[in-house]
Amino acid sequence: MECVVAVDVGGTTMKGGFVARDGTIHHFERRPTPRAEGPARVIAAISSFVSDLSRRREGLRPLAVGLAVPGLVTPTHAVFSAAFGWRDVPASAFTDVDLPVALGHDVRSAGEAELAYGFGGDDVLYLPIGTGIAGAVVLSGSLYGGAGGWAGQIGHIPVRPDGLACGCGQRGCLAAYASGGAIAARYGASSAADVVRWVSEGDARAVEVWDEAVEALALALATYTLVLDPGGVVVGGGVSLAGDSLLVPLRARLSERLAFRPAPEVRASALGVRAGVMGAGLLGWRAVGS
Repeated sequence: MECVVAVDVGGTTMKGGFVARDGTIHHFERRPTPRAEGPARVIAAISSFVSDLSRRREGLRPLAVGLAVPGLVTPTHAVFSAAFGWRDVPASAFTDVDLPVALGHDVRSAGEAELAYGFGGDDVLYLPIGTGIAGAVVLSGSLYGGAGGWAGQIGHIPVRPDGLACGCGQRGCLAAYASGGAIAARYGASSAADVVRWVSEGDARAVEVWDEAVEALALALATYTLVLDPGGVVVGGGVSLAGDSLLVPLRARLSERLAFRPAPEVRASALGVRAGVMGAGLLGWRAVGS
């Protein structure tokens, strides 16, 4: 069966597999992203992942490689990533496999997969909440990248003037309060999932951290709603696995923040944590003209 090798690179985990023309994933695996070891190590780890996948044929015939990575991205270069510290990395550096390679922005690629296989809709914000936060903006049925490709940086909307320092250099950003990395760090936990569990057990500090994260999300989404009037907000990423522990209070807080108009529907991703791999698959198929 013809397929493409697809890898979605996140700040904590890389996810990869083979994606068929219809979006079906054949084989799916995760590997840790060695972000703390520097940009060269991350690039080498991506290349190794792609090589290992391409050799694992299982009756499949890879035609191309699709890579979804964070930061400012063109089809041929990973121009910049604050998360990894790389600059102007050519697509060829990420793999030594003799196949066409296409790069794309991780969140916009996942949003494109949601648009193709998941939620649909003409005016939607796809908001994955993982190690960081970004958004895929869908306007009139199409992904919107903005004048310079930076559209959707909702994680850096200031929600607390002069608040906590953010890795981007600003203060009070949404990501400093509501990303999975921030939630875990503010409590001193190993993951946001631990904080969610302790919230259910009534831990006072966990409740405080979670409440501030939800409030920050509601503030940012209220701003987005008032500017672009989305028909819906689709929440993905690892933190979305909290389910109703996140969605129920977020819906209520967002409604409270919008005094004179109804809030858009807020729902969980249809594709879950596999959206990024499916989006990388779309990149790969595009590289072979399909």
